[in-house]
Amino acid sequence: MTQDNCYLLGYIVRTHGTSGNVVIFLDVDYPEEYAELDAVYVEIKGELVPYFIESVNLQKQANAIVKFEDINTIEKAQALVGSSLYLSLDDLEELGNEEFYYHEIKGFAVVDKTLGELGIVRKVYSLNGQDLIAMDYQGVEVLIPTAADIVLHADKENKQLMVNLPEGLLDVYLDNSDAENTPDDAD
Repeated sequence: MTQDNCYLLGYIVRTHGTSGNVVIFLDVDYPEEYAELDAVYVEIKGELVPYFIESVNLQKQANAIVKFEDINTIEKAQALVGSSLYLSLDDLEELGNEEFYYHEIKGFAVVDKTLGELGIVRKVYSLNGQDLIAMDYQGVEVLIPTAADIVLHADKENKQLMVNLPEGLLDVYLDNSDAENTPDDAD
């Protein structure tokens, strides 16, 4: 299994207790849908290694205490801390044509309701409380918030992401790149 065939589920944050349990952060919209996991792929030295799960105990704020098979000491659990967790893309629920998973829109053309085609989706950043779509626009990376009133829908057939950018968003990025290249006249 490779990362190309998988999606990021979350991360192993820390150990829990002394019997090999770990705390994981589920970097997903609905953590409760993962309460019955049987196995995950753990990224170890760039490789995805399958780990079978004995139990999942969901906690607050998208955290869960997980007990992996054959991880029965704090030392074995500590070796996994910081690792990314993946699941197969085959496990994802099929979405409608206008709905999308972040991995699906990489390479899509970003089309603004007013301005037309702007650039290409390069990446999606998942930050605390805010996900941002990175688009190349006139040689500058522009970050687009994923709010429902900004990102309208995806047209999977035509590989387009339809947006309604807030007025001035593009100017912020273009003005900053111009400011970095001009001398300071305030002296």
